[in-house]
Amino acid sequence: MTSVPPDAPATPPDYWLLDGLPTAASVIRGEQVLVANPAMASLLGISIEELKAAPVSAHIARFIPAERGWVEAFHEALVRDGNRPEHPLWLRMRRADGQERTLTATYAPGASADETVVLLHDAGGEDTARRLTEALGAAATELLHARDEHAVLETAVEAVHRQGFYAAILLVEGDTFRHGPMRQEPEIVALAERRYGMPVTEVRLPLTTLPHLAEVLSRRKAAFHQDALGAAHRIHSSEVFEDIQRAYPPGIRALDAPIFVEGQPFGILTAQGLNLTPAAASTLELFAQMVGGVLENVRHHRVASRRLEEVSRLQEELVAQERLMVLGEAAGVVAHEVRNPLGAILNAVAVLRREAHLGPTGHAAVGMLEEEAIRLEDIVRDLLDVVRPLEPRPRMVHLGELVRRALGQMHGPPDAPTLRFTVDEAPDTPELMGDETLLQLAVTHLVRNAVQASPPGGRVKLSVEPSDEGVRLTVEDEGPGIPDVDPRRIFEPFFLTRANGRGLGLAIVKRVVLAHGGAVHASCRPKRGARFEVVLPLEPTRRSPA
Repeated sequence: MTSVPPDAPATPPDYWLLDGLPTAASVIRGEQVLVANPAMASLLGISIEELKAAPVSAHIARFIPAERGWVEAFHEALVRDGNRPEHPLWLRMRRADGQERTLTATYAPGASADETVVLLHDAGGEDTARRLTEALGAAATELLHARDEHAVLETAVEAVHRQGFYAAILLVEGDTFRHGPMRQEPEIVALAERRYGMPVTEVRLPLTTLPHLAEVLSRRKAAFHQDALGAAHRIHSSEVFEDIQRAYPPGIRALDAPIFVEGQPFGILTAQGLNLTPAAASTLELFAQMVGGVLENVRHHRVASRRLEEVSRLQEELVAQERLMVLGEAAGVVAHEVRNPLGAILNAVAVLRREAHLGPTGHAAVGMLEEEAIRLEDIVRDLLDVVRPLEPRPRMVHLGELVRRALGQMHGPPDAPTLRFTVDEAPDTPELMGDETLLQLAVTHLVRNAVQASPPGGRVKLSVEPSDEGVRLTVEDEGPGIPDVDPRRIFEPFFLTRANGRGLGLAIVKRVVLAHGGAVHASCRPKRGARFEVVLPLEPTRRSPA
């Protein structure tokens, strides 16, 4: 039998058992609180006398505004009709000291028909799990928009941290763990880095020294720790643990949940907090599984993107090859039908130049005829260079020497002599294996393109230097730059950026560079002009010249 202190308020005999219950209990009749046990007074933060002296409506005023209306309506129906709910109700209220509590209320008949027994259970742990589930469900949308693994991990850790938990992800790298994204006390992180002498993200923790975490991965099941400090003691050195012990309160709980990606261990989601209940831990374990699924999607998306890029590249090469095939057939006809007449015209020009009676007008006309015939011959030659198969005959070549030779041969438009040329060649630039004739052709076309694009008095800057891939040649001009199109298109045959251009020079450059296994890129300079960059390997690697 439960003993009742002599000074305690008298409890009706029918309800004397309520006094000894650890669960908050009361008996109400209409607006009157007939009975309240010590557990109820403790839960509400007031004395039993205060609790019984106030009407039920005054206690309902303790509920948060969002729920007060429906609780009042429910109580009115209970008083009027005696309707008691069959299932527990979730309620949120504030104690006398202002603390907010989440409760479940169970209603049962009392000793008489107009009396009702009310049992209140502190459901803070269940509410934490419910709110955590809602928050992590919302975070799933953010995770689905992440396009790289780091963004997924950062989003996941932040979502857990926003619910009042410390959080981190330990990444599996071979036989070690490495700290990934984390949300911990900054002071603790700083102290740990001073202790280890390096950033926390660079510290490697062997799996053999963390058997409890290795077990989490082997069992594929989360581990809930009632004593988080004890778990931290097993991970960190004694010096670091002393810092952690001073920063975190006793009684803090922890969870280690495994993350698997495509069936392989990826890492462990760790969370710590005073409000971390077993129910919340189960929610976090499911969240860790979802993170693993999102990471799989990110990897599949990355692989699919690479394959799509490869398919697009192959499709572009196929279209270019077909274009060159048609162009080659046309070029063969043009070369056959045009070169012979051009030869006859140039021979006639040579004969006419020896005639003394032509006079100034006749000599000017002959000169114009010769100039245009030579220009047509250059176009035919460039056209054949674009379409003819390239078979490099490599030997040791110095790219800087080819640049200087191209500048020496330059005789372009009348304003070309007014241009300023600068050549910056690194002294440690190595020679490379390449076809000297083809590379000279490509360099000459690049220089000619810069000269033709530059205004009178402009500057053309060239540089030759070593790179990780081999040797890099850069050509910069001060012309109008690249039009508002994809820069890759300017390397297509007959793509014109100037009214007086042929659209063949840069196409030749690309074919020569690709034939040597190199790469060529075009871009706009920050202020004005265009920048062309050619990278050639030291040893040629055959690629499609399309």
